[in-house]
Amino acid sequence: MEADNNEKSLNFIEQIIDKDLLEGKNGSRVHTRFPPEPNGYLHIGHAKSICLNFGLGIKYGGKTNLRFDDTNPTKEEDEYVNSIIEDVKWLGFQWDGDICYTSNYFQQLYDWAVQLIKEGKAYVDDQSAEEISAQRGTPQKPGVESPFRNRPLEENLDLFERMRRGEFANGEKVLRAKVDMASPNMQMRDPVMYRILHASHHRTGDKWCIYPMYDYAHGQSDYIEQITHSICTLEFENHRPLYDWFLDQIATGDRPQQIEFARLNINYTVMSKRKLLELVEGNYVSGWDDPRMPTISGLRRRGYTPESIRNFTDRIGIAKRDNVIEYSLLEFLLREHLNKITKRVMAVLNPLKLTITNYPEGEFEEVELVNNPEDENSASRKLPFGRNIYIEQADFMLNASRKYYRLSVGREVRLKGAYIIKCNDYVADENGEITELLCTYDPETKSGSGISRRVKATLHWVNAEKCIDAEVRLYDRLFTDEDPAGHKEIDFKEFINPDSLKILSNCKLEPSLAEAKAEDKFQFQRLGYFCVDKDSSKEKLVFNRTVSLKDSWAKRK
Repeated sequence: MEADNNEKSLNFIEQIIDKDLLEGKNGSRVHTRFPPEPNGYLHIGHAKSICLNFGLGIKYGGKTNLRFDDTNPTKEEDEYVNSIIEDVKWLGFQWDGDICYTSNYFQQLYDWAVQLIKEGKAYVDDQSAEEISAQRGTPQKPGVESPFRNRPLEENLDLFERMRRGEFANGEKVLRAKVDMASPNMQMRDPVMYRILHASHHRTGDKWCIYPMYDYAHGQSDYIEQITHSICTLEFENHRPLYDWFLDQIATGDRPQQIEFARLNINYTVMSKRKLLELVEGNYVSGWDDPRMPTISGLRRRGYTPESIRNFTDRIGIAKRDNVIEYSLLEFLLREHLNKITKRVMAVLNPLKLTITNYPEGEFEEVELVNNPEDENSASRKLPFGRNIYIEQADFMLNASRKYYRLSVGREVRLKGAYIIKCNDYVADENGEITELLCTYDPETKSGSGISRRVKATLHWVNAEKCIDAEVRLYDRLFTDEDPAGHKEIDFKEFINPDSLKILSNCKLEPSLAEAKAEDKFQFQRLGYFCVDKDSSKEKLVFNRTVSLKDSWAKRK
């Protein structure tokens, strides 16, 4: 019975690996890889793949490679390479050995291509990309063979070598595998193996001007690195026969097995690198690490923790079919983790001055607050309290209804960790805007004094003379539509949320936050979870709202 329960707990990839280990396949090794293209920043979908591949290596005592599929120099940059390396580390994983690059294998891939030409399994085609595409046919209609398909072997070898030497222009010729133009699988209809790209490569410079296509390079790179389980997303399922065909031509002994799983789709966002690049280049966001972006660096800057992302990928599991995950689940797991680890502090984002008229002028005292009530070992801190404080503008209402329990003229509230106060009057400017509240306090009601008197609301506050100034950026979801990219006739950018960023420049924080550093995380009491932004400095503190205390989007659906 225990074995059955254990079997049910395994996802389908783990079941495959368990069977392979039992049969002694690949010498009973487990060796996975994470193979990103360095043509953009990684997003939350890649985090699922990272956690899966590295997690399998850890679970089975195997290895996991980090390999950059750097076969398109026109779109690749060292900036992307460095960001990906940093993302993997930040998520808590370490690859085995040195970082791998497909560009390390360019010579071997070229040599194997020459071998296929010599065996009559590859040929140079002079047709344009458009002509080749038109000849591929449809899934119901066989393709048409290229007029260059039966070129003499020696001519193919000569042309391919001249392609390498740079004698032809971009797009003038390609190398194609000779597979089956009548195959029902379109991927098998003489796929392109090499194209000409006169572009400087970020690692190899101008050494090469022909570059292998993904379908050719990927499986061979797996083979070179002795990968046992090559795990891809479902869009590569139709590519698997081609993956195996190329391996059939060159592999001897152990060889990798491609396994596909469902990619991560989350509502209210887009997961296409092309679309994310549009947002960056169109200045809809401030960059790849904008806190509204679903990139790992954007989530990190916003205040997400690696633990919350790992918990998220674990919670959603590994499936064979695509589905859409609720953004609210990601936020829930983030709140769950931040609730355990963050210090509670007081911050007033929209300050309203409050004067306690019966408190002595020029005097201060300290009140003590626990840093994190969720942690039984949490320390406490002391805050200055005095005659002049700030509260939130939203915590006062002039003509309050019975259901409004915060401050109004004639009503009492408790100030967190301090005293009960009563509002007696207010000051307004010439426009009728309330600029100051005039209150009195009950000196017998200090928190912890043992004397209790019930009031219906407790407000957060900061001392007006001891507080520090800060800018706070209120981030929200970037899109208002659950599937912004799913409308064929509407540009996804039409659904950008106009309220996805609000900047508050006159915020007041308790003095303990003066030494806060980039990525430090806090719960602003009653307001949500916040993180120090990288733009922050001693001269100007900047905080990002990571997530609100409750899901405000559930009621919008």
